[in-house]
This record gives sequence, C-alpha cells and structure tokens, in this order.
Amino acid sequence: MSLLTFERGRLAYGADFAFYGLAVVALAAWLIVGSPRGEGLALSATCAGGLFAWTLIEYLFHRFLLHGLSPFREWHAQHHARPTARIASPTFFSAGLLFLLVYVPAHLLFGFWAACALTLGVTAGYLAYAVAHHATHHWRPSGEWLRRNKRWHAAHHHGTGQERCFGVTNSFWDRVFGTA
Repeated sequence: MSLLTFERGRLAYGADFAFYGLAVVALAAWLIVGSPRGEGLALSATCAGGLFAWTLIEYLFHRFLLHGLSPFREWHAQHHARPTARIASPTFFSAGLLFLLVYVPAHLLFGFWAACALTLGVTAGYLAYAVAHHATHHWRPSGEWLRRNKRWHAAHHHGTGQERCFGVTNSFWDRVFGTA
C-alpha cells in the first residue's frame, strides 16, 4: 500500500467530494464578494479558462503520468485491475498539487484575484472529473451523457493496451491527439 494511492474507506473517499465541493463554493463566494469592482468579467473569463485548462491537464496527467511514469503507472494499474474499488490519491496530495502547480504560479504571474479565479476553474474541473469518473464506475446510466461516457471509459479500460480514450470528462483532447 503506497502513501499516494490506496484503497480508501467510504468516509475518506466521500470526504474528497465534500472537500472539493466546499472549496469550489468557497472560492466562488470569495471571488463574488471580495474581488475588486469592475473585475467580474475578467475573473469569470479566467475561471472559464481554468475550467478549459483542466480538460487538458486531465488528459495529459492520465495519458503521460498515470500510464507512463513509475510509480504512478503501477498505482494506476491498481485501478485498472479493480475499477470499482475506491482507489484514489489522498486529498492532501491532490489539493497540494492544485495549490503548487496552479495557484502559486498564477499568483506570481497574474496576482491574487486572477490566481483565485484560475484555481477555481481548475478545481471545479477536477471536481467534475472526480464525479464523472465515480459515476462511470458506480452508477447506472440514467441519461445519454452517462451512457456514452461509460462506453467511452470502458473502451479505455478494456481497449487494446489501454492506450486510448484518456479523457474522462470529455473526448476533445483524445480527438485532437489521435487517441480516440
């Protein structure tokens, strides 16, 4: 059992969704209430940019980190071997990465409020990814999006060499990079 990826209990697994849900609400509220007057449109665009950036981050991390580099590849193989197990990175690790790789550089380059907006977008994307990934493995499809997403993700889990369909929330980057 590794420090960074392991099967989690139901409470710890659910706490990740609660933490990121609260983080998204808190960051959005902070931006709405505290940001400078007249910056709403720019900060909204920055947030949307962060959400779009998440889609590329998701694809790149899944394709090149989780399927390419040790020890991440071996940890991720646990998920492929047991896709319904609650295997995930601890919240402190994923939150730390978001802080160090998104907020800190954005703060240094663009300032406090833009960094908050960009972090909100990326964090909302991460939460959407976590919910979508959980849904593909644990929920019965009740709508066309989930039905289509389950088929897409199943092609990744059961495809030849599992070297395709890396996007979980969308297929855009797989189509761009030819891994669809």
